[in-house]
Amino acid sequence: MSLCGDSGPAAAPRLRPRAAQMARRPELLCGAAILLGCAFLVALKVTCSRAKDVTMPAKLPVNFFSTRSPVIDLFRGQLDYADHLRQDSEIVLYFFYAPWCGQSIAAREEIEHVASRLSDQVLFVAVNCWWNQGKCRKQKHFFYFPVIHLYHRSFGPIEYKGPMSAVYIEKFVRRVMTPLLYISSRSKLLDFLSNYEPGVLGYFEFNASPQPPGYLTFFTSALHSLKKDYLGTIRFGVITDKHVAEEISLVHSGSVYLHRHVNTSLIYPDDIMNYTAENICKWALENREMLIRWLRPHGGKSLLLNNELKKGPALLIFIPYNPLAEIHPLLDEITKVALEYHNCNKSQAAEPDLQHLGDTGSPAFDSSVPDAHTKLSETFSITKSPCCNTVVLPQWHSISRTHNVCELCINQTLGVKPNKVHVPHCNFFEIEAALDSFYLQERTFFQVISNTIECSNFLSFYSPFSYYTACCRTVNRHFLSFISSEKTIFQTPKVTFSSHGKKDDTQHSIPHIEDRNCFIPDLHSSGTNFTGLSCRTNKTLNLYLLDSNLFWIYAERLGASRSTHVKEFAAIVDLKEEVHYVLDQNQSLVGSTLENFIKNFSILYSPLKRHLVDDPSVLLHDQHVITEVTTNTFHQTVFLSEKNVLLLYYAQWCGFCASLNHIFIQLARLLPPDNFIVARIDITRNDLPWEFMTDRLPTILFFPYGRKEQSVKFPEDFSVNLPNLLKFILHHSSFSSSEHCTKECLHKETVLQQGHISHLEKEIEKLRSEITALHQAHDQLEAQLSEARREEHRLQQQKHTLEKQHKTLQLHSEQLQATYNQKNQELLAMAEKLQELADASENLLKENTLLRILVASREGKLQSQDEIKEPLQSEQTRSEDNSVVSTATDTLEEKRIDNIDTTETKHSSGNRTE
Repeated sequence: MSLCGDSGPAAAPRLRPRAAQMARRPELLCGAAILLGCAFLVALKVTCSRAKDVTMPAKLPVNFFSTRSPVIDLFRGQLDYADHLRQDSEIVLYFFYAPWCGQSIAAREEIEHVASRLSDQVLFVAVNCWWNQGKCRKQKHFFYFPVIHLYHRSFGPIEYKGPMSAVYIEKFVRRVMTPLLYISSRSKLLDFLSNYEPGVLGYFEFNASPQPPGYLTFFTSALHSLKKDYLGTIRFGVITDKHVAEEISLVHSGSVYLHRHVNTSLIYPDDIMNYTAENICKWALENREMLIRWLRPHGGKSLLLNNELKKGPALLIFIPYNPLAEIHPLLDEITKVALEYHNCNKSQAAEPDLQHLGDTGSPAFDSSVPDAHTKLSETFSITKSPCCNTVVLPQWHSISRTHNVCELCINQTLGVKPNKVHVPHCNFFEIEAALDSFYLQERTFFQVISNTIECSNFLSFYSPFSYYTACCRTVNRHFLSFISSEKTIFQTPKVTFSSHGKKDDTQHSIPHIEDRNCFIPDLHSSGTNFTGLSCRTNKTLNLYLLDSNLFWIYAERLGASRSTHVKEFAAIVDLKEEVHYVLDQNQSLVGSTLENFIKNFSILYSPLKRHLVDDPSVLLHDQHVITEVTTNTFHQTVFLSEKNVLLLYYAQWCGFCASLNHIFIQLARLLPPDNFIVARIDITRNDLPWEFMTDRLPTILFFPYGRKEQSVKFPEDFSVNLPNLLKFILHHSSFSSSEHCTKECLHKETVLQQGHISHLEKEIEKLRSEITALHQAHDQLEAQLSEARREEHRLQQQKHTLEKQHKTLQLHSEQLQATYNQKNQELLAMAEKLQELADASENLLKENTLLRILVASREGKLQSQDEIKEPLQSEQTRSEDNSVVSTATDTLEEKRIDNIDTTETKHSSGNRTE
């Protein structure tokens, strides 16, 4: 049986007409082959196109700014057109943005606000630097958006990296518009020098020419400073009057002067460095005096705060700041505090230059000379101690709770000195030698109890003109006397001196670090405790300012109140000691408050209380069986409560801590609430005193009543479950009543115990019912599991049966594929034979036609011969010819019939084979 469902003999008659048609028209085979090839190519193309990624072209950009905005919006990224516009403007601001960027969208309104105020002086151009077809995207490669570039004529770009706020952007644009302040009078000079920011002044005579030599270089250096320091901390000014320039010792035109409040002011050394804009800017940045710095985090990942806090203890002051305001009273007061704090020379209350300028009758002086105040410094050359070190001696007895605190200073005698040598800092080897000499006589400075400062002087081993001074005082370890009054230690007028190698008078002694001003005369007695404190303490503070309008979230993280109306806050952060202190927000942020805050931090035993971060999200609810403890409630809940306290330390990320919640809930329900508190605290969101910190989670501490200081930690080798916790609590717990019980007391105790017993019985009944319910659930679960196992076994059997059927079908499919391939080959062979048959039929047709033509020609010849010959002869001849022709015709016909029979025989045998 054939694949087509027809038998060989029945299918043969159907193939004969098709074969005859194909034999008559062979072009049908070629057309069919061409159609099949085209269909194959189309199918292949469709299949390949589906395998490729289908991408949608980007939409055309649209206007980012309004058409009525003063900002020119090049939303197709036409950077070449932006450069063309810049050639016709003096000041140009480029705002590179990405339309999808949230920061760009937020800064759009700020840019429009600045443009509405400065559009008549500054050209504002916004460029879409994200569209892939624009030139900006192809030429610029920014890592963030938005980006602001400013150009001052041909100079630029000056990138602005400050806050994306309208007031700050406008302030920076105005600094680029006028990088120099022109100072033509003494009053303007006084205003310029009184500013807390470093100032660079250049003197140029404009009488000779409109642009004197060096002026353009100085102007470009001011732009360079804005390019390198986007905060604009250095201000540049130009003096145009000769007499005003003489006030700061500028005589020659082209001289540059760097003003510093505390250290000596400098004049640009043009004989050493080339007079170029880059060198002037570099010289000013390297030698500027930064008494107080602004911090402006950009909001992203940054190491700005970390790098600054690593330098040492920092005082962070948050104040509301408007850069465009003309006066800043609070900032001026903070600046005054910073100047007093860093004024180590105590000369003219930190403003010698300004006081000199205020005195119109005094001659001009050269502030660049290092010996400007030589007389004043030499007057107190003995009392001023350039090198001091605080030393805490050990306890004089093991049971003593006191220490002797000494300050060791290196002094210079009034002997003959060959030359005056200025040493900017202490020499480490001198301090080391002084400490060696001090510890050799250590027993001399031990005092049992001394309410006075005892100072001793002893000679140096290395120089006859040097000696050491040690002033000591006994201090209680609990430092409670420090908190009560700052004058209780090292501020008593009684001073006793003992001689250890050299006698000296009281005027040559050095008091303790916090009270040295009691013995050193000063020009201003009001600032004696605070002036120059940064040089007299080992805990020098770095002062920083932050705008509370922008960075109040940092203040809240440090402990500021969220509900305050006045955003003023101050905090001291000591990263090394891992502590920080907060100024009381009930006090106004004024100079005196900051001074006391700094002084309390600087003394040896600081009375400041460490601030601990509290979790503001915790709300106390009475219905909770477990008490949530925070930093503020830790002392009240744990130490002041008249109950036994079980405290769990946990964290949100601790998965094992969360698994203990149901155990502690059951424990809290079992324990009587009159005598026990079950509490927990999240140590990741609350700060605790160091003695209660832990590095392991979860940690369980038990504080028994009456013995809270004797807290007990739950053993780590015990599993945390309800029986172990109950045994642990009952073993270490104590009750509030310790007096002798009367009958009434015993009755109450009996009632209480019965109540506890009934409470425990109820809890036991609940547990039994829960156990019964658990057993029932267990039985149901077992039945479900057995059913599931049976179902699994049945599915496994079905799986094996299906696998067998799949193998059988796969074998049958392979057999069918082999049969299909065989029949396909046979069909191809039959098509070839049909083609051969068609070729033979065509040859036979041609031969038959030729024979007919020959017969017709022969008959014509015979008819012509009959007319000439005699009838008899013609008749004989015709019979002979007819016999010959009929013989030839019969021969050809037999050949043709034999060929046809042979072909049909082969075809029928082929069909029988199928």
